[in-house]
Amino acid sequence: MKTFFTLTVILNCCFSIVNAQYFSINGNVVISEKPLEAATVMLLKPDSSMLKQQFSDKNGHFLIDKITKGHYLVSVQFVGNETWYSPLLTLDNEHPMIDLKTISLQSSAKLSDVVVTSQKQFIEQKIDKTVVNIDASPTNAGLSAYEILEKTPGVVVDKDGNISLKGKGGVVVMIDGKPTYLSAQDLANYLKNLPSTSLDQIELMTNPSAKYDAAGNSGIINFKTKKTKVKGFSAGVTAGYGIGKFPKTNESINFNYRSGKVNVFGNYSYNYSKRYHTLELERNFRNEAGEIDTKFMQTSDMQSEYQSHYFKTGLDFYATKKTTLGFSVNGNFNPGTNSNNNVTDIYNAANALQNETYTNSVSKNNWKNYGANLNMETKFDSTGRELSANIDYLQYQSSSGQLFINKFFDAKNNKVSADELLRGDLPSKINIYSGKIDYVHPLKNNLKIEAGLKSSYVKTDNNALYTNFINNEWVTDSGRSNHFVYEENINAAYINTSKQFNKKWSAQLGLRLENTNAKGRQLTTGETFKRNYTQLFPTAYINYTLNDKNQLNLNYGRRIQRPDYGDMNPFYYFLDKYTYEVGNPYLKPQFSHNIELTHVYKNMITSTFSYVLVNDIINEQLMQIDSTHTTYVTKTNLAKQNSFTLSVNAAVPVTKWWRANLYVQGAYNKYKGFVNTGIINVEGPAFNANMQNQFTLPKGWSAELSGYFNSKAIYGTVVGLPQGTLNFAVAKKVLKDKGSVKLNVRDFLGIQQWRGYSRYQNVDVKIHNKWESRVVNLTFTYRFSKGQKAEQRNHSSSDEEQSRVKGKG
Repeated sequence: MKTFFTLTVILNCCFSIVNAQYFSINGNVVISEKPLEAATVMLLKPDSSMLKQQFSDKNGHFLIDKITKGHYLVSVQFVGNETWYSPLLTLDNEHPMIDLKTISLQSSAKLSDVVVTSQKQFIEQKIDKTVVNIDASPTNAGLSAYEILEKTPGVVVDKDGNISLKGKGGVVVMIDGKPTYLSAQDLANYLKNLPSTSLDQIELMTNPSAKYDAAGNSGIINFKTKKTKVKGFSAGVTAGYGIGKFPKTNESINFNYRSGKVNVFGNYSYNYSKRYHTLELERNFRNEAGEIDTKFMQTSDMQSEYQSHYFKTGLDFYATKKTTLGFSVNGNFNPGTNSNNNVTDIYNAANALQNETYTNSVSKNNWKNYGANLNMETKFDSTGRELSANIDYLQYQSSSGQLFINKFFDAKNNKVSADELLRGDLPSKINIYSGKIDYVHPLKNNLKIEAGLKSSYVKTDNNALYTNFINNEWVTDSGRSNHFVYEENINAAYINTSKQFNKKWSAQLGLRLENTNAKGRQLTTGETFKRNYTQLFPTAYINYTLNDKNQLNLNYGRRIQRPDYGDMNPFYYFLDKYTYEVGNPYLKPQFSHNIELTHVYKNMITSTFSYVLVNDIINEQLMQIDSTHTTYVTKTNLAKQNSFTLSVNAAVPVTKWWRANLYVQGAYNKYKGFVNTGIINVEGPAFNANMQNQFTLPKGWSAELSGYFNSKAIYGTVVGLPQGTLNFAVAKKVLKDKGSVKLNVRDFLGIQQWRGYSRYQNVDVKIHNKWESRVVNLTFTYRFSKGQKAEQRNHSSSDEEQSRVKGKG
């Protein structure tokens, strides 16, 4: 706390040197000469994209302040009335404040006939984050959250579901400000079963402030679910059908009711999906002289069939004009099955077939989670002083029953040994408790201080039991069975101090302290470990506005990436007899230093150069045991990564009916460390691009053409080859603009797949992943409302823990 107090005093002294200068716009909104409360007032750029939004007060007054010099429009909306637009406004040194005086709105229709509609940009670039508006893109209709993430600018998802943001891995993924507590593989499974109809926005934060958990090497991706904000009653329904090789459906309903001091909201979605997936592995095993003596050619034809039920409901109680209490619950139920028919052909050095192994496996999975949140927010006065608090409880449960049957034949298809039967029962349970409190206190001279405390406790219990069928009975396989319990407590405190020097300069400094206490127990073997450490995580931001067209931002942050809970779990998860995955209980956290320099031109073109240094980077490794001809995947600490990235995002209104968004990124990555029994020292460039073209057509029609391309890239010891896709969609507004019909064709060329290889030490593997990428979706959406706009509330409760759960759902 002494450090925090000293930092605050220094910043207050430094920031008080220069007086701030602001530009502002104010006015009064009336209907029939009476003041109108809660009218929506938006500050727009000349191309009509929104910069700020607020609501008129009980006297109908509004004030939009802290605006930079430039040209703007103002719009005023209220349900049941025509939208009012100002002429083009110019703010400069001669006109620092514009008074729009009295704005009188005119009635346009009966309230019951009104539907609130707005055209958002697909990509919005804000000071501290990039926002992706889901419904603004027709090609998002009928997709899952995972598929939307794949085509989000700056985001790359690899073959195993690992997510990188602007060339950097170690991303924390949140849902409504709460981390998902899932490992890469389970997060991918969860997002594949979360329909786009449940989502409103995706927020990308590459270098979050000290207010957020320090977890995440490359920042935070936050999925915001839909919550209608209308006084009165509003609702929406969506139904969709998709067909690729197998059928898929998605349905959802959401509602919101606001009356007096109570606001009730909820949504439910159902998703059915059947998919196929083909994995091909080519592995070479070498002798002591380094020559190939055995080749494995493996082909796995996999099918999965899942149902997903997702719900969220809650209540906000406006106890007073300054205090709001809230409660919400959510859950996800995801039962399904996976089946795999695997053929392994074994060749000698002369490419002559020696043996064949057939593996048939079926796993029945049941994955579910529940969450509850209590929140409070109070505003002390009109200066912006406020206090908020959140308490969360989450529980994740998964069960996976597996059966493997291995059959062995020679080159002439004669049986060479008895069949092997392996059965696995893998239950997992995770309980998470989290609470935090945040305080905001504006001071004189445009100085603002934010501070907060947080504590979390997590307990994971995983008990894997494997049995072999021997002499007509099931016998426990003690070499593969394990019972692992992990407990973790994280305590944190932070302080943020921000200052607007003048119309050109602003800055923010932050410091976060995190204390971690963890212990793990392998009950089967009796092994235990403990880790206790305390770390400081500073952040710094400097923003400079050169003129009304150009802005510069320089920021720095130190971050931590703790291992996923499941990656420390020493369990075996089998693909076939020769291929499996196993956890590493001795994984250490990785630490990174992140520096970014960003230039924004006309709020249309954003260029970013970043450098990241990561120590003890956690990376997926392919390991090989030559004596048994087996290959397994595990996570290890690779020592060090250096990454340089240059990215450009351009949102261009090409014509009145054509809006384009183009994102291009070049990166250079270098990995150096100790792996297995030797040193790894690899480096290389990578390039990826993402484009969105939106076309506004006559009579309520619209269309979109989108796609992405990823070049060859190095991911530690694995090299990924180029891949990409193209998507097309067309949409039509119907039923007096209350409904819409969208037809979306994803990967219409059928080219999306993943190829790569890994060659280091004794590992020599080629990988080819192909899945059901070409899918046609038809989606119908209907929305209606009876009421007026209400104020927004943003909840944020638990933190980094959610992104680290691992269970085989």
